Amino acid sequence: MRFYAIGDIHGQLELLKNAHARIMRDGGQDALIIHVGDLIDRGPDSRGVVEYLSRGQRDGRPWIVTQGNHDRFLPNFLRDPDWIDPGLSSPEHWVDHPGLGAEATLASYGVDPTLPRHRLHAEAVQAVPPAHADFLASLPLWFLHPLALVVHAGIRPGIDLQDQAELDLVWIRKGFLESGADHGPLIVHGHTAIRSATHYGNRLNIDGGAAYGRPLCAVVIEPAGTWLLTDEGRTPLLPEQVGVTG
Repeated sequence: MRFYAIGDIHGQLELLKNAHARIMRDGGQDALIIHVGDLIDRGPDSRGVVEYLSRGQRDGRPWIVTQGNHDRFLPNFLRDPDWIDPGLSSPEHWVDHPGLGAEATLASYGVDPTLPRHRLHAEAVQAVPPAHADFLASLPLWFLHPLALVVHAGIRPGIDLQDQAELDLVWIRKGFLESGADHGPLIVHGHTAIRSATHYGNRLNIDGGAAYGRPLCAVVIEPAGTWLLTDEGRTPLLPEQVGVTG
């Protein structure tokens, strides 16, 4: 019944492999691992992360990968060099925005990120394997497990899962993070970087900030509770005393 979850990866291949190693020590080679998305951008090896996870799935590993907002940028750029994600607070292009991390992703594919956008697009189309773009574009927006709902950013409280807007699932903060509502299942998410995995009672944020030099969180969720996996073993993640309302 238990499953494992890993927070936002952001091109940190070695941290991802280390997180998988912690999980294997705890749960064995066949452990179900659910990743909350944001495979690419900011870190040094986005290409390696996509190849590693997609190859693992092709090899039959029980790995689920949900789509993060950053996973939308590369495949949509390859499809349309002028595409701007409507979820961005400012209408700035992926390759122009200083904080989104496009430079690192493109460089991991051997593309010079300083090229003019349309030349950059042509180079990227040649350099990025179509299978990588297809993998990112086809990632599911959520995964419902008997113990929790895993989704990249969160949900809009009070809305049925099947009616949730895609932009909310990959971008939401306001309206979700401050909500004390009982969502039904525990919501396991990333997207909002914090110091380490934190259990808020109705949700569990596992984005520990690997994109910013902090550890990549791996957690185990069982009927009896939730734990953060460290090199020394399990550390309990106890729900904070927050008011949860119906």
